Amino acid sequence: MTPEKLKDIIALKEGNQVEFKRSKDSLSRSVYETICAFLNRRGGHVILGAEDNGRISGINPDKIQIQLDTLARETNNPQLLHPTVYLNYEPMEIDGCKLIYFYVPESCQAHSYKGIYYDRNQDGDFALRSTEQIANLFIRKMKQKTEDTIVSDFIIEDLDNEAFSHLRSSIRSRTPDHPWVEASDEEILRSGEMILTDTDTGKSGITLAALLLFGKEPAIRRLHPQYRIDVLCRMNDTMLYDDRLILECNLLTAYPKIMDFIAKHLPERPYIEGMQRFSLRDRILREEVLNMLIHREYSSFYPTTLTIYQHSVVAENWNIPYVYGHIDKTNAKPHRKNPVIANVFSQMGIVEELGSGMKKIFQYTPLFSNGGQPSVEEQDVYRIEIPYQATMSKTASKSKEKSKEKSKEKILRLMLGMPSISIMELAEKSGLSISGVEKIIRHLKEIGKIERIGSDKGGHWEVL
Repeated sequence: MTPEKLKDIIALKEGNQVEFKRSKDSLSRSVYETICAFLNRRGGHVILGAEDNGRISGINPDKIQIQLDTLARETNNPQLLHPTVYLNYEPMEIDGCKLIYFYVPESCQAHSYKGIYYDRNQDGDFALRSTEQIANLFIRKMKQKTEDTIVSDFIIEDLDNEAFSHLRSSIRSRTPDHPWVEASDEEILRSGEMILTDTDTGKSGITLAALLLFGKEPAIRRLHPQYRIDVLCRMNDTMLYDDRLILECNLLTAYPKIMDFIAKHLPERPYIEGMQRFSLRDRILREEVLNMLIHREYSSFYPTTLTIYQHSVVAENWNIPYVYGHIDKTNAKPHRKNPVIANVFSQMGIVEELGSGMKKIFQYTPLFSNGGQPSVEEQDVYRIEIPYQATMSKTASKSKEKSKEKSKEKILRLMLGMPSISIMELAEKSGLSISGVEKIIRHLKEIGKIERIGSDKGGHWEVL
């Protein structure tokens, strides 16, 4: 590390991978919490002798060696930091001020300081208190992902043949000579790494990924009871819901059902780009739905939901965070949480290259929402909110049109029975407002359904 490079790091200010500690005369004890958090997250730079705002205050020169010795001793003490770690601590000097710099790499193990596990969030270190938070840390550190778990008592007969047929049909339409088109169900599972061997017992078995992608509903409920997808429409009734879809079927069946639900309640938004015409609604919300299904952490009982509100669509699912905090197009980094599940959708042509989905969300959402921006938050719960231009749902639109037609029929019947009826009497007898009656009369005149004969007071209506 050179003073110039260190200045560049300090200029970044505190964040997910940069931490400043004052440590002028004594070593800040919270430095070990930061080391632990960086080891457990994505690593980071630590600068001792700087204020929280990045101002260099320096370390007392007489205390430099003491702090270096203390750091080396205590990070190698398993009673404090477990597992222990070796770090390279560098004394530096910038503008006449003494500093200590060191880099903490991301560890493949989960570390604790004084028995407490820490994780990094933005510019702070936080203690993991709940069992689920600690479990998520260990899952993230495991080489084997949750989707690779071998599900005991799960056999080929628990698989849905229609799901495999749908898979082959989708692949055949894009790549007729794809090897999966003619492969057996078991051959597809082995090729897609959905039949694995337990290294401890030496026994082979079908994985959780296979169960989620192809399993029959009874098998999924029996072997993975926490799996469920809740899809809601809350455009009008925000306390309860206008419509609801609870899915306990496999992912290959669930995906088209969710997209059909969205199409039922959100209007089409056609868009032309170059020579290509496509639906903004489908292009954006497809990526939101796929993100919710593919990147979900399936070990958790937290419900996965997609909710259509009056002005936005919100997807939430439990997550093993890769980066904590707000994500935008400048800091979005592709990271596939369930690569086996993602690969199956990729073979079908539904998922493209890694990271393309998030790019599409940021690119097309402003067009879908008249300038609105998507909101993406990666915490223990991964949340994507897509705003859209408030328009009436198809169901509500049809209902409103039927109501209008009924109102027109009422007015026409009253005019036929009582040609001299006044606007006030029409309003009273039809149950409509005077302005509502006047609006209908204007429309009926425009389309040539009625005609006023004579004056407003002494004339009459003629229904044509």
